[in-house]
Amino acid sequence: MAKTSDVVEVSTLRHTEVFVSHRNARLTVHGRRLLVERVRCGRPVAHVAAEMGISRPTAHKWMRRWLAEGDAGLQDRSSRPHRTPHRTAPDVEDRICTLRQTRKLGPARIGPILGLPASTVHRVLTRRGLHRLAWLDRPTGEPIRRYERARPGEMVHVDIKKLGNIPAGGGWRTVGRTAGAHNKQATTDQRSMSSKPVIGYSYIHSAVDDHSRLAYSEVLLDERKETAIAFWRRAQAFFASHGITVERVLTDNGSCYKSKLFTRTLTAAGIAHKRIRPYRPQTNGKVERFNRTLLDEWAYSRPYTSNTERTQALTGFLHTYNHHRSHTALGGKPPISRVNNAPGQYT
Repeated sequence: MAKTSDVVEVSTLRHTEVFVSHRNARLTVHGRRLLVERVRCGRPVAHVAAEMGISRPTAHKWMRRWLAEGDAGLQDRSSRPHRTPHRTAPDVEDRICTLRQTRKLGPARIGPILGLPASTVHRVLTRRGLHRLAWLDRPTGEPIRRYERARPGEMVHVDIKKLGNIPAGGGWRTVGRTAGAHNKQATTDQRSMSSKPVIGYSYIHSAVDDHSRLAYSEVLLDERKETAIAFWRRAQAFFASHGITVERVLTDNGSCYKSKLFTRTLTAAGIAHKRIRPYRPQTNGKVERFNRTLLDEWAYSRPYTSNTERTQALTGFLHTYNHHRSHTALGGKPPISRVNNAPGQYT
């Protein structure tokens, strides 16, 4: 569980061991109960073992465990030995972990420092959950604790992504640097008197539900507090149309989100406003990851000849993302699959 701040992401990694039968096991828990029942009916253990395709020692083992522990003795248990006298000493393991977390070194470099084989170092790092740098918080080196809210609307992540505008005719990514520079200059000269300049930046405001990953985005002209508030009202209406009641909103410490007006707007709607700790964007990681998906699968997915064309393509991307695109964190299903009462779900 997260602490009361609701924005804690890094903590000591805890392992939960789950024991399952090995893939060639003849008996499951159900089969062991069947073995016990047949023996209790008065049949010889050897005969029951032959019928079930197991050895007599195995049948006697499960009978002994059942007699000593009852049904609990029939459950799977770890095959780990009780003693491992040749295991790396705890203080050496701690030194390995310290080098990994403070200097981000791999097994091939830690091994020579401590006089250990790289394979031993790798086993220690795997045992401690430190073998993947992607699983560590970069500033602190602590394992990242992944969290997920229990229901839609319990927390919505909100963020803004700045994106360069595309001049009429296409930017340098589409037509090359020479033609792109010409298009940029021509567009600037043509629209120099416009109150809505084309050359400059657009601001992609996004809101992502923590539990379902349902997302809503708009391309807007700035990131001022009035713009952010207006966006949130439309985002809240979007979530409400999917039967989601927003309880909390998590943002970074941008000036528009630090304004009292933004917080009062959320409070008036019965929504708690939480801000991440400064310089810790990982806490708002779900919308940060969504921003990267926006760039890869919408903004830079194909050449656009104008800023308007790219903006119009956002609607189609959002529909695909919410209703059709498989999400690895959701078991390969789209975000709409986690919305309890999405329109048309029960028709």
